[in-house]
Amino acid sequence: MKKLATAAFIAMVSFAQAQTDSIKTPESPLKISGYAEIYYLYDFGAPENNTRPGFVYSHNRHNEVSLNLGFVKANYEKGNVRANLAIMAGTYGNANLATEEGIMKNIYEANAGVKLSKTKNLWIDAGIFASHIGFESAISKDCWALTRSIQADNSPYYESGAKLSYTTDNGKWFVSGLLLNGWQRIKRVDGNKTLAFGHQLTYKPNAAILLNSSSFIGNDKPDTDKRMRYFHNLYGVFQLNEKWGLTAGFDLGAEQKEKGSNNYNSWYSPILIAKYKVSDKIHIAARGEYYADKNGVIIATETPNGFKTFGYSVNFDYNIYDNVVWRIEARNLNSKDEIFTENGNPTKQNFAAATSLAISF
Repeated sequence: MKKLATAAFIAMVSFAQAQTDSIKTPESPLKISGYAEIYYLYDFGAPENNTRPGFVYSHNRHNEVSLNLGFVKANYEKGNVRANLAIMAGTYGNANLATEEGIMKNIYEANAGVKLSKTKNLWIDAGIFASHIGFESAISKDCWALTRSIQADNSPYYESGAKLSYTTDNGKWFVSGLLLNGWQRIKRVDGNKTLAFGHQLTYKPNAAILLNSSSFIGNDKPDTDKRMRYFHNLYGVFQLNEKWGLTAGFDLGAEQKEKGSNNYNSWYSPILIAKYKVSDKIHIAARGEYYADKNGVIIATETPNGFKTFGYSVNFDYNIYDNVVWRIEARNLNSKDEIFTENGNPTKQNFAAATSLAISF
């Protein structure tokens, strides 16, 4: 009798366990995530106000331990609806969103979208987004180098407006068209009634190659001084083998010299970054870049040759955990004119060293 009772008990427990295993708790459509990057940077030019040159917007504080970017993000996705909201703090936001008003300075992302097709990946989204331009984002942990390139710091990190996007069923092609409030703007410039436009086209023929084309067309000044700006960003990311990766990019822009003019001021910037995987935990990278803006459309210097600057950097990354990385970088910039200062004296060169600890969760 005891054996029979024991057998019955075991059978009941096994049945209950089987029932529990077969019942799966539905995955919540709401996900919470976050990111924080603490850095220390020493600028050997020793700026008096502890702020790096005016064209540097990310990691721009000298000789202090600072938060570059920290945010908490809520992501909602269910069926044909999706939305994102991220609130941020840090020196990145202080510099990049300096022209925005009030609480908008602390918005990293705020958008919502609706899927327009039952069978195809066709979406319309509106709100505040990360920029569709460039291969570098404000999240340093996701980039190959600790600091941002000159071209990344001087093209939009964020944008606001609406976009229509489509991804093919095989995931190889992505295309979007955008209607924007301006060149890195949440609040449009006072007196500006000109909508801006953009596109993005991405092709991934396989897991080792990504090719991207992005553009911006619009006016970023009051209509009384309307000057159309045309900008294109092209880049490719190549995983050459298990160890080596290569990213190559090129920016080209032009803006009318004055309202109604057929003459344009132009700027351009090529960049090349190589990354080598020493081990699963250790990566190193090297970056070479050049930025030419003779007429000061994007970076004004008031010098004879304008902004014409070469840069190179080397990077060491140690992945402490899958979501935690410690980085060291040394970076040198050389300009044709004396646009930098060192101990208060004009110079053509700027050198900085930085380290950071970044975590995502």
